[in-house]
Amino acid sequence: MPSESHPPAWFDRKWGRVAEIFFLFLTAWLIISIGWSLVGNGLLARQWVVWVANIAMLLVVWLGLRRRGQTWADLGLGVEFRGWLPLVADILKSIVVFIVAIVAFVVGSIFAPVAGNAPQQADMSSYAWLQGNLPMLLLALAAVYVVSSFGEEVIYRGFLINRLAELGDRSRLAYVLAAIASAVIFGLIHFDWGIVGIIQTTFMGAALAICYLVLKRRLWILVLAHGYLDTLLLVQIYLTPSPAAAS
Repeated sequence: MPSESHPPAWFDRKWGRVAEIFFLFLTAWLIISIGWSLVGNGLLARQWVVWVANIAMLLVVWLGLRRRGQTWADLGLGVEFRGWLPLVADILKSIVVFIVAIVAFVVGSIFAPVAGNAPQQADMSSYAWLQGNLPMLLLALAAVYVVSSFGEEVIYRGFLINRLAELGDRSRLAYVLAAIASAVIFGLIHFDWGIVGIIQTTFMGAALAICYLVLKRRLWILVLAHGYLDTLLLVQIYLTPSPAAAS
């Protein structure tokens, strides 16, 4: 009988990795599809369903790691205090990643017109519940740092890039293709932002994927940078006057 540190042969075969990736996104699709059908058109309730889906995806990632005898550190989430100077250096690197991601997002905005009759900006109407609502802003910030910033970096950079690269035997080309694929998928999961939002987040996902590889998979740095990005987005939406207030 195999031990927990030695997964069954099929699990580490290429088709086993494909099945793991498929099951991860199937889990999210089922939760969102069923959840959205149950909560109707309530924007805040639909957002909660998305957060629950992210948590479920993290659980699937964790189960896969455990089955392989691995830990979060294998994705780049090692917890080791190396001193105050390295900590400050990592925070500074996260700010650089934040800036790089914003630049990529802006570049995506420039390329968005190739989509034809695309609007001038992403559709953020699903976050209307945030506008001028300070309690909801604070709740959303707490949720995105735990679920979105952490969760999306684990799923789309830490998990997806590594599993896809393993399909190509972790060659340099495999990592490049994995980074591109993860960026495209990251863009597509922001479908509710409209075509402009998909393009913007694809470019941003590509920048984050490149940073993940350049930083030798130091995922905590990207988690921090993603947190800054989400904070900027949510505060901007909060400060945007609602249609009722503007009229």
